[in-house]
Amino acid sequence: MMIKKQIPNLFTLLNLFSGIIAIIMAMSDNLVVAAFFVMLGIFFDFFDGFFARVFKVEGEFGKQLDSLADVVTSGVAPGLIMFQLLFFSTQQQWFMQLSSEVGDWHNFNETNLFFLPLAGLIIPLASAYRLANFNIDERQTSSFIGLPTPAFALFVISLPLILNYGSWSFVINLIHNPYFLLVVTLLGSYLLNAELPLFSLKFKNYSFNENRLKYIFIIISIILIAIFKVVSIPIIIIVYVLLSIFNNFNNSK
Repeated sequence: MMIKKQIPNLFTLLNLFSGIIAIIMAMSDNLVVAAFFVMLGIFFDFFDGFFARVFKVEGEFGKQLDSLADVVTSGVAPGLIMFQLLFFSTQQQWFMQLSSEVGDWHNFNETNLFFLPLAGLIIPLASAYRLANFNIDERQTSSFIGLPTPAFALFVISLPLILNYGSWSFVINLIHNPYFLLVVTLLGSYLLNAELPLFSLKFKNYSFNENRLKYIFIIISIILIAIFKVVSIPIIIIVYVLLSIFNNFNNSK
């Protein structure tokens, strides 16, 4: 019984370990590798809860440990990835402006974009606040209030993956825009703590009638992945939010 009790905690610690590696990779400018380790951490995060339910060993300790690990993997690591993306994009903007103003460099105020990358650190702050609130909010047992941290983490880490593997020039140019990244950071951080009910993907049973929305979301996600590949990741997160809003509106009638 003691071994069963520790299996979910082992997966939680693997989640934390993956997040730490992701942070190291992000600060070493290996954003693609960092993104894969965040995904690995989210994979472990899914299975710690899964095994806790299977072995019926859910408890307060595991809940707190899980949130601590999520702060690192789905909060700090994506925040540093966003910091690096903002840093690279602002440097690119800086050099573009310098090249367009040859001989007139003194007109460019370097501090205009110098502090912008620090906005990426809003993500771990918003994630920590969301996770602390999640632990004491009794409404979030079968659904979510606000965007789950792993969902926003997946959105953020998809950006360097798109830059590396994507072929859509419009999307790539958008990700290179520091103000687009700033909007993603601020909007995502707001959604983490918004009073917005979002459906959970946990299945109590596999009845289609009782899980219609979940099955629709899964089918849409598979189609998007087949068509858009890595670009589908942020689209799927957006679809998840929009389907939840539609479901809330439909239920309120």
